[in-house]
Amino acid sequence: MEARHDSVLMDEVLAALAVEPDDTVVDATLGGAGHFTALLAALGEGGVIVGIDADPAAVERAREAYALDRRPQRPVAHLVNDNFRNLARILERLGIGSVDKILFDLGWSGYQIAAPRGFSFQNEEPLLMNYAENGETAADIVNSSSEETLADIIFSYGEERFARGIARAIVAARSRGHILTTGELVAAVLAGTPRWYHERKIHPATKTFQALRIAVNDELGSLREGLAAAMSALSPGGRLAIISFHSIEDRIVKNALRDAAYAGVGSLSPKKPIVPERAEILENRRSRSAKLRVFERAALTQPGPAASRAAALSYV
Repeated sequence: MEARHDSVLMDEVLAALAVEPDDTVVDATLGGAGHFTALLAALGEGGVIVGIDADPAAVERAREAYALDRRPQRPVAHLVNDNFRNLARILERLGIGSVDKILFDLGWSGYQIAAPRGFSFQNEEPLLMNYAENGETAADIVNSSSEETLADIIFSYGEERFARGIARAIVAARSRGHILTTGELVAAVLAGTPRWYHERKIHPATKTFQALRIAVNDELGSLREGLAAAMSALSPGGRLAIISFHSIEDRIVKNALRDAAYAGVGSLSPKKPIVPERAEILENRRSRSAKLRVFERAALTQPGPAASRAAALSYV
């Protein structure tokens, strides 16, 4: 599959964050580096940008984007191969006390779909699904979890109505041999769902694959920890933007921002999520479920500590 990635809600993100040339900015999810490149262009020599991704290939794409920026006044860049759940530790290690603008794009990039790591049910690939190139895989979960645990994962993370039938079919299939490829998992999903379910526009394996991807990468735990760290790091008057793509993630984001607003930490700006225009959806079908929520931290009379600007580019 040819690798391609179109960053969603680009204009809306830039308008919401309103990056100033001397801001300190965090792109917590480098992905295809589209947002990173745009944020980089908005910064000047007094600015700092921190790019984070668990996928080393995404960090490399950001490095290439930074190398293409030939401006003498380009900002300091720190590129970090890590999970954004460790944001507090990353900033501490970089000597950055507070951040003006933070972006989380919770979608997965076209490069990840194209990589043969089992994210796509449309190709025969190893059943991996991990963003980092090590650790637990989807095959590990599928072949070692109990039927009850599998059903809970598929129902809780995929909101799949036929979770129990799919879990039962997976256990039956693995009794004949380990499930190691996407094709073998799709076959089990088809065996565990009614025929009419196979004839809808949405592929019957979509929610099961989503659930396993979330479980493999502990995406929801990472999101909760990353949001808490971002809220703590945000400077007075700073802005946090989060793009989510499915209801479970969006519920976590909405509740976290709402609770922060009720606590007087800041406010939602705007109060309702921003969604793509019809023209963007027609051009990039992956954007159709995107929701952008923006939070602005309350301003104080005394600004937070300045960020460290020790190097032009660093890797952590």
